[in-house]
Order: sequence, then structure tokens, then C-alpha cells
Amino acid sequence: MFGIDDTEFIRGDVPMTKQEIRVLTLAKSHLTADAIVADIGAGTGSITVEAALIAVRGKVFAVERKLEAIELIKRNVEKFSVANVEIIRAIAPDGLNALPELDAAIVGGTGGQLDEILSALDTKLKIGGRIVVNAVTIQNVVKTLDWFHARDWLVDACQIQVTRLRQVGQLDINQALNPVWIIAAEKIRGDDSATVV
Repeated sequence: MFGIDDTEFIRGDVPMTKQEIRVLTLAKSHLTADAIVADIGAGTGSITVEAALIAVRGKVFAVERKLEAIELIKRNVEKFSVANVEIIRAIAPDGLNALPELDAAIVGGTGGQLDEILSALDTKLKIGGRIVVNAVTIQNVVKTLDWFHARDWLVDACQIQVTRLRQVGQLDINQALNPVWIIAAEKIRGDDSATVV
């Protein structure tokens, strides 16, 4: 099951991937019950928790640099009783070299290290594995697409603009959330096929 309501997560001041974006991100990740997954820039752990609920016989590695976020991930992991999560406090790509072979990786925050993070994940990802990048800036969209295309990965990208209804008195008004690009790519060959531009 995935699609937990946003209000169910313990938040604080740490950004959280909203429910609608989370659902599509997880769907594009193609996770299985045995999947080994990395959640980079895990924030509150909303994706970590939902990935762990899907990959019940697998494992999810939540990589996060901020101490406040680490504490929120711990609290959310405990709240949803997911035992298949390991939290790594690191500024990615640091900390990624210790990961095992991955079936999937989900990239939220990058701290300006997008290329380095994708390169580090590439060395860990199985052939047929997927990386899903959630990007909010045009620069990261372009960098992500360029990185995947240069390596001939199969790319599936879409921009999502969610508008929710909010009640004001007796009326319902539109409240738009920030648009997000969800860029999913499948690794179809090993490192020897990479052509860097």
C-alpha cells in the first residue's frame, strides 16, 4: 500500500514530498517486495517509509545530511513500524559507496551534487534498475536528462502540477502546490557503454 495521507507523517520544518508526487514517484520506481532501495535526500522519510512498506522483504537506505531530518525519519520509521530501513547520515554522494547493489534509487535533495550522486548510484545500480529524480528547478531537469541521455538509459519524464481544494468559509478554492518533474530512467547496460558529453 502506498499513498499515505500527508497529515499522517511527523513533519517539523523539513520539506516533505507530497502524497500525489510520492505515489507517482513510487509507481515509476517499479519497486518489488524484495527490492533494495536508496532514498537520497530523504527529508522527513515519507518516501523511505512508503518504499519500505512496498519492499517488505527488501531494504531501504535513507541518506540524509540534516540532523533534524534524521530525527524525523527515525520517528516516522518507528510510527509506521517499518523495520527494513537503515538511515545513513551523509552528504551525498558521500555515504553511497557503502551501499549494496541496488534495484532502485529515488533522488530528492541533491545539495548541488546531482551529477556526482547519479554517477555514484550508477556504480551501485543493477542492470534493469531504476533511478527516479524529483526535480523542481529547470537546471536540475536539464542536468538529469543530459546525464541519462548521455548513457543511453531509457527515460520516462513528466511534470506534475497538483492543485488541492481548500475550504474558505462556505467556498472551496484552488490551492496549487509547486510543480515537480518526475524523471525515471532504467539502466539498460553496464558502465562500458557510457558516453559522456
